[in-house]
Amino acid sequence: MRVYVVGAGAVGRYLGDLLSGHGGEVLYAPRAIEEVTLVENVDLALVAVKAFDTPSAVATLRRALGATLAATILSVQNGVGNEEQLAQAFGADAVAAGALTVPVQFDGERAHAAGGGGLGIAPVGGGSINWLLATFGAAGLQVRSYADYRALKWSKLLINMMANATCAILDSLPANLVKHPGAFRVEVHALREALRVIRRQGIALTDLPCYPVRTLAAVLRLPSAAARLLLASRVAGARGEKPPSLLADLRAGRQRSEVTALNGAVVRAGRTLGVPTPVNAVLTDTLEDIVRTHALWAKYRERPDALIARVDEATGGRW
Repeated sequence: MRVYVVGAGAVGRYLGDLLSGHGGEVLYAPRAIEEVTLVENVDLALVAVKAFDTPSAVATLRRALGATLAATILSVQNGVGNEEQLAQAFGADAVAAGALTVPVQFDGERAHAAGGGGLGIAPVGGGSINWLLATFGAAGLQVRSYADYRALKWSKLLINMMANATCAILDSLPANLVKHPGAFRVEVHALREALRVIRRQGIALTDLPCYPVRTLAAVLRLPSAAARLLLASRVAGARGEKPPSLLADLRAGRQRSEVTALNGAVVRAGRTLGVPTPVNAVLTDTLEDIVRTHALWAKYRERPDALIARVDEATGGRW
């Protein structure tokens, strides 16, 4: 099996190494589009770039795979909207959605699992995913098939949102975030807005490998004090001392943020559906402002009250 990986970061390297160790011939796409050449006989194209780089991944795949597409394209990206872009470019039947729940650590050369998890896969169109399940299962991953790719990706979105944008804005680890009731209240309300958007779309949440998403949703429906208590325990235990992805990107000085595909996706869907999402709008706008003007970060770093004040202003204090 020949595998072409677009995105040689932690997730791309982790999955590429797994497949390479079980007989796959794995090739990694160059970063520069002018260095991409035609690659023949590709069976699987893995897309593991940040959500904001999906258009670049489309350009890379077009150049690498040629006009006659015979490969299956599997997106293991965070956020929603990536599969739709790939399907528009290559046809829905060629695309599958993936949700990786394995925490991955990457030292620049090797990527390895830092905890338990697995890989959920769903077809976007009518393509078969049975061979993908067999391939990744043989490579040692816990795999599970899903019929509805939107349920898969929105369920993963809920996990990706948790203690992410808020931590990035405040330059705070999740373990510290949960200690501040006001800041964690922002977190809970952002997740509740996402749940309302998901329900309005008629999407049924689904559990992911090692992640009981439906239990998370049930906790969010509890009275605020109980929800904060139970979620704080979950956040602190699962990822308390690890910088979440949006914070890691901000600390690395990236000029773009995946918040647009996470909290921003909730805002866009809410606007279309008529579901108010003011807290997610504040988180998205604030983080995008910081990315554009890094000096603005000083206003919010380790200052939860500044973020809470912005939420108060956006909601008129009704949140």
